[in-house]
This record gives sequence, structure tokens and C-alpha cells, in this order.
Amino acid sequence: MKNHVSERNLKWLNNDTILFTVEGDVSNESGYHENQERLYSLNITNGHVDRWADQFSGTVKDFALLEGGRKGVIILCQLNTEIQVYTQESICHPLIKRTGWNGTYENIVTNFVNNKSRIAFIHSSFDAPQEIYFTNTIDHLTPAKKVTNENKLFTERNLPKGTKYRWTNKDDGTEIEGILLYPPDQYQEKNLPLLVLMHGGPYSANLNVFHVGGLDIALMMATEGWLVFQPNYRGSTGYGDEFLQGVFKELFSPPGKDVLFGVDALIQDGIVDPKRLSIGGYSYGGHLTNWLITQTTRFNVAVTGAGCVDHVSSWEITDLPLFRSHKIGGLPWQTPDRYQQEAAIFQLHKVRTPTHMVTGENDCRVPTAQSYLLKRALHILGIPSKLIVFPGEGHLVKTNPWHEKIKVREELKWLNKYGAICLLECDEAPTLSTSNQ
Repeated sequence: MKNHVSERNLKWLNNDTILFTVEGDVSNESGYHENQERLYSLNITNGHVDRWADQFSGTVKDFALLEGGRKGVIILCQLNTEIQVYTQESICHPLIKRTGWNGTYENIVTNFVNNKSRIAFIHSSFDAPQEIYFTNTIDHLTPAKKVTNENKLFTERNLPKGTKYRWTNKDDGTEIEGILLYPPDQYQEKNLPLLVLMHGGPYSANLNVFHVGGLDIALMMATEGWLVFQPNYRGSTGYGDEFLQGVFKELFSPPGKDVLFGVDALIQDGIVDPKRLSIGGYSYGGHLTNWLITQTTRFNVAVTGAGCVDHVSSWEITDLPLFRSHKIGGLPWQTPDRYQQEAAIFQLHKVRTPTHMVTGENDCRVPTAQSYLLKRALHILGIPSKLIVFPGEGHLVKTNPWHEKIKVREELKWLNKYGAICLLECDEAPTLSTSNQ
């Protein structure tokens, strides 16, 4: 029997019922199209399976038992740009959103001893760094007590301010949402330099959250003076299954247009300077960056990480070949046109954007050879480019903390070097003596 989904996070709800989350959509033959993570229960006596929060259009991120399961479950659900706390007493009861702070709740755990509940969770938002909180009741979360102060230093700094931003893809009328992170002391100012920063996945989303790291660079880049635009284009979680399926068989065209229409809207609203546009992303965000610099010359500079340019060779070596072939709609010999239509390698002659690349030496998710392909092509075309290969690193570049520091440092140097250059009217690639200019 083929299993077309991944069951995770198994917990006993009671003596005969197991709770678990499901994430699937890895096979063209299965007909299974439920990409967003869901919560299910299995009755081991009769084999009956039920879906919890079955009317919720977003994605389930985590869950915990409420009073040991006697009052159902606590579910962390992502809708749009936030992960909030919900409860559901049973399959027959409605899903209830609990009163709490704006932002993102993570890693919720519970304990029920001597008829007393103990609930702990992590919370953060644009202007509130991650900390652990504790409460005895799920009814009102805002009185929860902060029990750690690990990120106190951030609260003493002048941080970027974030807000939601919405626009429309004018090709088909789809409404898209994203996040704007303003540089410190420049909230809602106009004519700012723009860095479009695209999330990985594509089954992920940019959230009202405080994450900082080598791959979570949005807040850091905003502190350096960039207005950071984080679009939740088609394929993002938290906006319903139909929106999520928007990348099926068209990995880059629909989300790419979502991004470009978002940039148009920001220019039209006077928020960004059209002569200072930058773009970047990692993993799928790197794929999309590589694609978009073949579709437009409007970006002065690009920073891409673990990005794909050729679907066939990537399918050949990646550790997730079924995922890639499913998204494209078949195996390379079954749908060869699709493998070529949205592969950046066949349109790299259009690139005019100075591009910085990073990859892990041992990346088996997005093979390192993809970055070498892009680097060689840009070198031949005379486009300013630089490639950093981190030794001993896999896909997420987390083995050596210094590598994360180097990644951010070098990307920032590249952005500052080329970010103010306007290449919009360049008809031909510039002639350069070296590809590392």
C-alpha cells in the first residue's frame, strides 16, 4: 500500500484515539492535494479518521492537549500572516480563537496535574522578540507571564517596524498579501530603497514574527536602511488550498507575477524609489530570484541562496525528486516542455542584474551544481557575480555559526555595492574583465 502523506506529531488523546498532523501532496498518481498541514484523529478500535478544525482555511502548525485531553485540544493555526491560538473540544464542537497578542505563537506545551493546567508557549511579533510565556488558563492569553528574558538586548535597540501590505495581481485579479519592514525611525516614510525578500518552500509564509538568523535576514536588512518587502505569493500557506495550489505545474510564473505586481504597487503608492530595487531569497526564494532576474532588468542587485536554475539536473540529484516532479506535473520525459519553460538556465542571456550566490558544499536538497551553473553562465555573460560555497554545510547552512555571519556580511556588502545602480535602461550586458567585480 502506498502512503502519499507524512503523519507526524502523534499523541494519545484518550485510550482509543490518536491525534496526528498530516502533510502530503507528493505523488501525481495519488490524486491527493492537501498541501497545508492538518490535524486528524484516528480511533484505533474502529479505524475511523476525523479531521479537526475542518472549516479552517489556513494551516495547522502545532497542537497540544487541553487538560490532558478532557477538554479537547489547543491548536496553533496560521491564517494570513499570523499564527494564533485556537481550541476545539471535540470533532463536533466549533473551533474557537482565543484572545491573545498579535503575532506568532509557537511550540505550545501543556501539563495537567492535580486538576491544574500549565500552558507554556513561545510568542513573538515584529517588535517583540521571542520569549517563553506561562499561563494557567487558555481563555485569556494576554495575562501570561514571561518566564525568560533571553532577548532583552533587542528590546533596548531601535528596531524596524512592520505592517501588512496588500495588492492585486492585475493579470487575474488575485489579491496578494505581504509584509513591509521599515527601517528604524522611517516607519511609513516614502521613496525608500527596496529589498524584496522571498521565503522558501514554496509551502511557507512570511509572518508577523521575530526571527533572526543566517536565513532569517529580513529584520537585519531593515536595520541597514532597506525597506524589506516580504510577499506571500501563490504557494504560500495560510491563504487556503486553492491559493496554495497556484504553483502546481507553474512553479514560478504566477508567484513571480505576484511579486512584480507588488513592486509596481509600492512604486505607485510612492513607498519605494523605483531606481533602488533589490531582490533576494533562499531555497525556493532563491529559485524565484533566479527566475525573476531573467524576466526583468528592473532590479539593480540580487542575492540568491541555494537556488535552482535547471529542473532536470536538480530532479536528478535532489533528495526530494518526487516533490519536484509532482510540482512540475510529471517526470522529465513525461513533461519535457514544462521542465524547460520555467527553467532559468534557458533564459539567462536576459540577465543584467549583479548577482551574489551562496550554497552549502553538501546540499542535497538543492544540489550545489545549480549555483555553479548560474555562476558560470553569469561569468560568460559578463554580469558581476560572486559565489560562496560553505564547506561542510548542507541545505540550511547551520553547521558552523560563522558561516551564517559570513553569509549575511557578504550579502550586505553586495547590496550596498550595487543597490543604488540603475540598470533599467541597459540594453546589453556590461562588458567586464572579471566576474567577481
